[in-house]
Amino acid sequence: MTKTTFATVEKNHEAMNTWRVIDATGKTLGRMATEIATILMGKHRPDYTPHILVGEGVIVTNADKIKLTGNKANTRVYTFYTGHPGGLREKVLGEYMEAAPDEVVRLAVRRMLPKNRIARRMISRLKVYRGDAHPHAAQKPAQHS
Repeated sequence: MTKTTFATVEKNHEAMNTWRVIDATGKTLGRMATEIATILMGKHRPDYTPHILVGEGVIVTNADKIKLTGNKANTRVYTFYTGHPGGLREKVLGEYMEAAPDEVVRLAVRRMLPKNRIARRMISRLKVYRGDAHPHAAQKPAQHS
């Protein structure tokens, strides 16, 4: 007889202390974002439970060296609203990548996470940096292939 396994509070504490480093050099934005979202949610673990945070933290380095396929840099438009009347703003992805590549990665991952309260905790465990240096050596992060 097969038993369904559920994550426990101990597994939550274990996952909260585990970090991975992903080097974004030469990786495609969307494919890398799906990998990161899977790790943050904990879907790569055999004891994945949707209502318990069992995903690990992710540190992304070299966010300025990710690549975009096709003509997305010129055609994809990101829109956001400032909150003021007439405050609709638009940015083309190529310009957005030059100005804030870390924000582009964070947005891509955030949109792949579930739309609920636990996703806000997941996205807070994502740290994105433009260069290859990060200040999280004390967390002893493991390299992700």
